Amino acid sequence: MAKKGNRIQVILECTEHKESGMHGTSRYITTKNRKNTPDRMELKKYNPILKKMTVHKEIK
Repeated sequence: MAKKGNRIQVILECTEHKESGMHGTSRYITTKNRKNTPDRMELKKYNPILKKMTVHKEIK
């Protein structure tokens, strides 16, 4: 019987891109340890459409 791991896959989406009204989205897929980080993640990542570093928040 396999034990369910603590590491899960999450999707990060740009917050500034939503507000700008431009087409498309900037999303990144990463993993997190749900035991150490139970809250939603928030990281600064590069948005290629806006061509700058922006805050990306975990969705879903």
